[in-house]
Amino acid sequence: MQNATFLRFFSLFLFLKAIFAGKNVMLINIFSAKCIGINAVPVTVEVDITSGIGIHLVGLADVAVKESLLRTVTALQSLGFRIPGKKIVINLAPADLHKKGSGYDLPIAIGIVAASGQRDLPGTGKYIIMGELGLDGSVRPVPGALPIAEMARDHEFKGCILPYESAVETSGYRLAKVFGVKSFLDVLTILEEKEECREMEIADTPGVGFSAPGCLRDTSGDSSHSGPEDIPDFSAIYGQEGAKRGLEVAAAGGHNAIMIGPPGSGKSTLARAIAGILPPMTAEESLQTSKIYSVAGKCRSGANLITQRPFRSPYHNISAASLIGGGSDSIIPGEISLAHNGVLFLDEFCEIPKRILETLRGPLEERRVTISRLRSRISFPASFMLVAATNPCPCGYYGDGDKCSCTPARRAAYLSRLSGPIMDRIDIHLWVSPVETGKLIGSCTAEPGRNVAARVTAARQIQKERFSGTGIFTNAEMTGKMIPEFCPLPAEGKEFMEKTVENMGLSARAYHRILKLARTIADLEESKGIMLHHLMEASRYRLLDRKDREI
Repeated sequence: MQNATFLRFFSLFLFLKAIFAGKNVMLINIFSAKCIGINAVPVTVEVDITSGIGIHLVGLADVAVKESLLRTVTALQSLGFRIPGKKIVINLAPADLHKKGSGYDLPIAIGIVAASGQRDLPGTGKYIIMGELGLDGSVRPVPGALPIAEMARDHEFKGCILPYESAVETSGYRLAKVFGVKSFLDVLTILEEKEECREMEIADTPGVGFSAPGCLRDTSGDSSHSGPEDIPDFSAIYGQEGAKRGLEVAAAGGHNAIMIGPPGSGKSTLARAIAGILPPMTAEESLQTSKIYSVAGKCRSGANLITQRPFRSPYHNISAASLIGGGSDSIIPGEISLAHNGVLFLDEFCEIPKRILETLRGPLEERRVTISRLRSRISFPASFMLVAATNPCPCGYYGDGDKCSCTPARRAAYLSRLSGPIMDRIDIHLWVSPVETGKLIGSCTAEPGRNVAARVTAARQIQKERFSGTGIFTNAEMTGKMIPEFCPLPAEGKEFMEKTVENMGLSARAYHRILKLARTIADLEESKGIMLHHLMEASRYRLLDRKDREI
């Protein structure tokens, strides 16, 4: 009886030994992330080593991720680690989600080291880990640090381990504990949990980042936005009082504006001066904008906190993908998203191909852009203030004395490139005439830009309090349902608007935009209600909404 029992236990032992032969340790899970739009979702890197040969990567990874295997193996060998001569299975879960980029190098390498038992890493399941490995074991930056840190906080991870250049983007936002590493050995030191590693923790110090719109410039040499030295002051612009007033209203309420005038009338200078009167972003706006730049890989200048509003000014020969966003490999934000909470300046507006201009319809109305591909659909925020500038005719000199040689038909055909739906979505239409010689040469004085900026900031503060808890910040972002609540009209105002709509042939959208403009003009005067003179000024800004659009 005892011999029979012994034989049964001995047989079970041999059976289990056969099953687990060659098995080193249990399955290792390392947590990383993938950015979808400006939000991140968790990705689990599962590494298992068992009997067999070869390295197998599964989980719907693209070519860049698959190429990382050779890079990762070479980096580990250069640091003195051995690659087990067994079957290594690496799974990126969830398996139905496409994984792109080189940011999975670091979690894959950690998984191989931990699963093979070469290091004891008790902290592997506590952190979100991302980074690209160099062949020498160095760690290179990856985009999307801000969404990744926010996701780590929301999913209650202990923190993030990111390349140093990426980790500094998160400073000042108080999202999660973030470690900035420069080599693979730094990561192992953190995960071994034998030391506190405070010297690698990114200090969460607000206010030490971008302090001017030009600081949004990235290291790729992108010149599509202004630096502080490019921002003229309103007081340095002689004349153009009507245009400056219109742009002040636009800045106060986040409204879209178009300037029409001959060359040399100051349209581009006026547009760039707007950056000097816009108020700094709130903490919520700053985080939104910073996440877009982080995903686009444009926050690698060594600074972090973005406090000033972006000013983007792409050339008029821009492609639709550059303007709206997209890409074949990975979908990245375009200029309209990079201008989120700021200004998008489009010069030579009528020279931009009509098919590209028409792509602005949805974003101007919905304040978002959705990019669809065969297997993916991604949305980016795009709540920007559009400032456009154009000549009034092909030669450009209509309205500048007798210089224009264009016929009325040619002028009408030129401006007809601006379709009705696009002009409906532009709140303020301004005619900019050449500056008179006396004002240009004489001792003309103008109001300092800081005074204009103070009024704009006060109006924005009123709107911030008005829309608290709604997710919007300016009058221009009001939806149709909000207009009756925030834009009630007195009896005389209703009568005036009825006549205005009938005489100008306005659409319902243009009517609502006049009400939003009037609300902003009232805010500039700190008036609680919309008065008749506010509506009169707002309606004067609809220059191109008349039934006869000939200027």
